[in-house]
Amino acid sequence: MWSRIAFVARRAGNNLRELFWTHFLTAVAMTMTLFVFGAFMLLQENLQNLLKGWGDQIQINAYLEKNLDNIDVQNLWQRIRSLPEVQEVRYISSAQAWKDFQGALGAQSGVLEGLPQDVLPASFEITIKPTFRDSPLVEGLAARLKKEKGITVVEYPQEWVQRLNLVVLAVRWAKWILGGALFMVTFFIVGSTVKLALLARKDEIEMMQLFGASKQLIQAPFIVEGMTQGIVGGLLSILCLWLLFQSLRDVIPSGVGLIGPLAQFEFLDLRSAGVILAIGLLLGGAGSLFSLQRFIKTWRS
Repeated sequence: MWSRIAFVARRAGNNLRELFWTHFLTAVAMTMTLFVFGAFMLLQENLQNLLKGWGDQIQINAYLEKNLDNIDVQNLWQRIRSLPEVQEVRYISSAQAWKDFQGALGAQSGVLEGLPQDVLPASFEITIKPTFRDSPLVEGLAARLKKEKGITVVEYPQEWVQRLNLVVLAVRWAKWILGGALFMVTFFIVGSTVKLALLARKDEIEMMQLFGASKQLIQAPFIVEGMTQGIVGGLLSILCLWLLFQSLRDVIPSGVGLIGPLAQFEFLDLRSAGVILAIGLLLGGAGSLFSLQRFIKTWRS
């Protein structure tokens, strides 16, 4: 058994060296396919994190009139705090809102130069109790807050959560539809590469058949080649995704954090990276096996 494994490994290594550029271009094609699939997976996971963050802590922002004095603000705070749906109320002054906005923009806070510091209104950041986070209940609370004297605008992310759900669903379907089309193209590219390797070693394979080599022993090196291309393509795609992830994390301002956990970008976890590698492995192996079966049938006929 070990001699056969060594033979298969040696044959696969020789084939990879002799047709290096052909195998390299096939690995690049697999890298591009898996990169696109992985990019959709990365986008989907971060959107789901954002959705989970919003769902776990739904807040209502109630913006106040500019001319409210401290007594009116305190009375309004007490009325809101006494509502049964409310877990916590945090008052954010106009000055504090300006500081928070500057801090969120970070290095790009220079775009605010020239704007008056009271351009942002004071507000209440209202946290909803977990038992009242259903959409109709949140909408009812928001409607009541809009009727409160001193409150001008009420915003809450429930509508955005619903829209984001649709976006996540669209990304999930696009991942498999576009990825499936690219997988089919790559599948046939791998098959064409195996055909070239078979044609290059046709005489040698015929000699092996004359000496009684089994079909599995003849096919094994080519399947190993396809699987190697898949692993290389998977690793390269993960590397490219990591570089893209790092560049986007540095370019996108931290002000994105104003909309929630999206600022905390997360790279693919080990499970997702394993899925990409497994798809590459199966794609390379299956493409090679499919081409071998068809080619051997044509050859024998």
